[in-house]
Amino acid sequence: MPEWMAMYDITDVQELVKPPYTTLREPGTKTQRETDTMARISVGRYFFDLVRGWGGRGEDKGLRVQEKVEDGQSEEGNVLVSVNLLTREGKSDDVKAWYEREHIPLLSKVPGWKRSRLFLASDVETGDARGSHRGRGREGETEFLALHEYAALNGLGGKEFLEAVGTEWSGRVMGRGATKPEDAHAREVVRREYELYYTFGPAPRDVATLAGAQGEGAVRRWEYSSGKTRTFAKGALAKGSRAAVESYVTARDGVEIEYRLEGKGGDEAPLMVLSNSVLVTWAIWDGFVDEVLGDERLEGWRVLRYQTRGRYKEIGKEGVTLDVLTNDVIDLLDTLTVNRAAAVVGVSLGGATALSVGLKYPERVAAFVSCDTNAKSPAGNEKVWGERIAMAEKEGADGDRVGKELAEATVRRWFPNESWANGEVRERIETVRKMVEENSLTGFKEGVKALFEYDLEEMMKGYQGKGAFVVGEKDGKLPAGMKAMAESLGNGAPLKMIPGAGHLPMVERPYDVADFVKKFLKN
Repeated sequence: MPEWMAMYDITDVQELVKPPYTTLREPGTKTQRETDTMARISVGRYFFDLVRGWGGRGEDKGLRVQEKVEDGQSEEGNVLVSVNLLTREGKSDDVKAWYEREHIPLLSKVPGWKRSRLFLASDVETGDARGSHRGRGREGETEFLALHEYAALNGLGGKEFLEAVGTEWSGRVMGRGATKPEDAHAREVVRREYELYYTFGPAPRDVATLAGAQGEGAVRRWEYSSGKTRTFAKGALAKGSRAAVESYVTARDGVEIEYRLEGKGGDEAPLMVLSNSVLVTWAIWDGFVDEVLGDERLEGWRVLRYQTRGRYKEIGKEGVTLDVLTNDVIDLLDTLTVNRAAAVVGVSLGGATALSVGLKYPERVAAFVSCDTNAKSPAGNEKVWGERIAMAEKEGADGDRVGKELAEATVRRWFPNESWANGEVRERIETVRKMVEENSLTGFKEGVKALFEYDLEEMMKGYQGKGAFVVGEKDGKLPAGMKAMAESLGNGAPLKMIPGAGHLPMVERPYDVADFVKKFLKN
C-alpha cells in the first residue's frame, strides 16, 4: 500500500483549536467522498514545533518559497527525507547539538541539498509539552523530526552523504557499534523518503483535477460551510459547463478578494486575468470566457476573474487607488502561485488596472489588453462621479445598495441604441443593470476614487512589452482617445474598434472582443 505524507506549515498553532479549522470536522462539512475515503485509509496526525531551520532562505540552494515557483519549474520530483528519532531520557541535548554542530553542516555539502528543518514533538490540542506523541514515547523520552529536502537529482548515498552519516558522533546518536541497545542516544529511528507530488497554496487552484472528476464517486459540486469556497466539476452546473473554483485571497492589506478560476489546465497552463469595470461583477465576461475557453487554439488555458474592490463594502483602511488595484492583481498571482500570467485584460477601471499592471510589472504579465479606458484621469472626473454618487445617495436605496436610479442612468450611458434594439443583447444589459443596482453604495463611493487621479502616460512611452487596446465604436470620446493611447505605447500597439458597441463591448459583442484578444495573444 502506498504511503503519503502531507505537511502543513502553521505560523500560530493555536489556530488549529478554533474555527475555522475545527469546522472542518463538523457534520455537513465533509463530502461523502471524503468520508468514504477516510474509512478506507489509516491516518496518523502529529504536531511538531520548529526548533531550527537551515538553508532555503535564498536562491543559492535552489529552494523557492511556494508563492515564487515559476511556471513550468515547480518543485515536483524533489525528494524529502524524514527522520523520526525517539531519544532516551537525558540524551536530547546531545542529539540537538549533533544536528546543529555536525550533522546538518555535513549534509549541506551533499549535492542537491536544499534545506533541513528540525522539529520537536508537541500536542497543541492538550497543551502537553512532554516532547513525544501519546503512545509513541516512554517517560522522559523526546521525539525529534528532521526533514531534509533535496533536488530530484541529488547525492543521497554518495560520498558526501556517507561522510555525514558515518562520523563517530553519528554512531553515538544512532547506536551504530554500540555493545548494548541502551547505549544509543536514539531508542528508535524511522527514516522515510518521499517524492513531492503537489504543493498546496493559500487558496485553491486545482481546476485540472475538477475537469477530470467524472464517473461514480466524483464530487460534482461542493461548498464549504462558510460559503466562501466552492468547487464545480466539469458539467456540474450545466451540460458542458467548465470546471471552476470560486474562493478568495487575502490581499496584503487584509481585504478579501473573491475570485473565480476556470479551465482545465494545471499550474503550468497559461493564465488570463480579467479585470472588471466599476459597479459590475465578473459575470460581464461570461460570453467572452465562453469564446476563449471554447477555442481549441487556447486548449488548456485558464481564466481568472475576480471582484474588484468597490463591489462590496469592504475596501480597506487606506482607500482605493489605481496602485492598490494593481497590487490586488499581483496578490492574486502570488497566492495562486502564478509567476507570470499570459495576459491581463480589463475594461474601464479594469482597463486602467490592466494597463497599470502591464506597465509596472512586465515580469509578472506577458501581455495586456486595455479596453475602454484612459491613460490619465480626465479633467473633472471627480466632479462627474461625485454627481453620480449624489444621485445614489439621494434615492436612499434599501440598505447599502446603489439603487435603481443610478443603475438606469448608468446602463443608458454605457450602451448605445443599437445594443438596446437587439433582443439578445438587451437581456445581457438587463443583467448589467441588476449588477449596478445591487452594488454596495459604500463600495462604489470609495472604489470609484481610483479614477479620480492617476497618470500612466509617461510610463507608456518607454514600454517595450506586448500590449493592445480595444474600444467600443459608440463609447463617446474614447475611440479617439484610445487611438492616441495605442500610438503612444512604446513603438505603437494594435487597437481594435468594436462596431456598434458601447462601454462594455465584451457584453455586447463578446465574440468580436474574444477573437481579437485570441489572435493578439497567439500572434
